Amino acid sequence: MYPRLSDLLTDYLGFSLPFPINSFGFMVALGAMTAAWLLQKEFDRMYAIGQLNGVRIPDPEQKDKGRKRMVTVSPSFLVGTITMLAVGVGFLGARLFHILENLDQFFRSPASMIFSTGGFTFYGGLILGSYAIVRYVRKKALDLGSVVDAMAPGVMIAYGIGRIGCHLAGDGDWGIAADVAAKPDWLPMWLWAETYPNNILGIDLSMTPVYPTPLYEFLMSIVIFGVLWSFRKHAHQTGWLFWVYLVFNGAERFFIEKIRVNNTMEILGQTVTQAELIALVLILAGVIGVVKTWPAREEASLSADEGAGEAGGSAGSGQ
Repeated sequence: MYPRLSDLLTDYLGFSLPFPINSFGFMVALGAMTAAWLLQKEFDRMYAIGQLNGVRIPDPEQKDKGRKRMVTVSPSFLVGTITMLAVGVGFLGARLFHILENLDQFFRSPASMIFSTGGFTFYGGLILGSYAIVRYVRKKALDLGSVVDAMAPGVMIAYGIGRIGCHLAGDGDWGIAADVAAKPDWLPMWLWAETYPNNILGIDLSMTPVYPTPLYEFLMSIVIFGVLWSFRKHAHQTGWLFWVYLVFNGAERFFIEKIRVNNTMEILGQTVTQAELIALVLILAGVIGVVKTWPAREEASLSADEGAGEAGGSAGSGQ
């Protein structure tokens, strides 16, 4: 494994960088940039067809220093800020949820957990990052359903790219001990069992190879991204694609937890993980959201217009 990409460059290309590049941080940054690029493309597409309003900004071409003239531009102008909110607040949420999962370790050594370069829980980042973005989008008076639809495919692929960072660093997001004897002959060993040599935690897995679950999550993220991207021009009400994303994301995480090392808790006699509980909530919320936003936009708009007409007619009859 390569907790530092600079070591990988040294081994394979023969030169050393004057500074280390952490694998996890690099892959998270790459995932964020990929998601931002996809979001910019979607914002521009939605703005061009009138699905999203533009945003008002001072005219950058105005040369005089008097009162600024305002111009309307594509909401893709806001992608940089949205990305910074997602990454900044997301990291805080991811660290907070990791601490909540490991309170015993936190009380033993608070500083080491707060300032560690490892130890993040994706759902903590998703929840707090989403909250910050919702506040910002509403402040900018953009249609929230259209915005989260546009974000869904990019968030999924960013998650998968981030998992490659976990795999390279060997940060503990691996699976349980692999059943080597059950490996299919056609499957390469590195995709079935991994020992994570030189992992960032310094744990020796040479005698108990584990399932490389970050790779499985990366592959599943690619598939889910492809599905979401193919559905991005859906005719359902805004927000539908985001609810579909929650169903897929929750299902993927729920099932991977079955072969993944994680902290467990006892609830109603069942042994579960924090991620399993959150995944089930996301699946349930997603299914409800999909059903509620299933009608086509035109159909929903027509129903609203008819309702307004009936209300107007009743009001007129009473006068």
